[in-house]
Amino acid sequence: MMPSQNKTKILFLCTGNSCRSQMAEGWANWLHGDRIEAFSAGTIAQGLNPNAVAVMAEEGVDISHHQSKRLEDLDLEFDYVVTVCGNAQASCPIFPGKAKVIHCGFDDPPALAKEAASEQEAQACYRRVCKEIRNWVEQLPKTLDMH
Repeated sequence: MMPSQNKTKILFLCTGNSCRSQMAEGWANWLHGDRIEAFSAGTIAQGLNPNAVAVMAEEGVDISHHQSKRLEDLDLEFDYVVTVCGNAQASCPIFPGKAKVIHCGFDDPPALAKEAASEQEAQACYRRVCKEIRNWVEQLPKTLDMH
């Protein structure tokens, strides 16, 4: 996909690019696709988490076509880089050019789900983080002072 020249380009960076950054990319493109062109990557690529795909589908956002990728796989210049986990924040490289790096950490749904007593309880972990990411992404234009 060729990036648009007039949209704000945002990269959501996570450790494995399997869950949180994928959800953030999906929400940003779905909610603000007229103004934002969102991408996601990880410090490593762990594959797309099927539970993340499922909870996003419940919300009407299809991320099943997304692919898990590393930062090195993207040859783009970003306006903003948003780290969505502490590990990505700690290991976030210096971005050349104009990219502003900001951090908004979210709990890791797979880690939360490990403690779940049932599959329903595990899915509830994914749903909670999915909604938290949506709520944050909804405010993104205002947070970034985009007019």
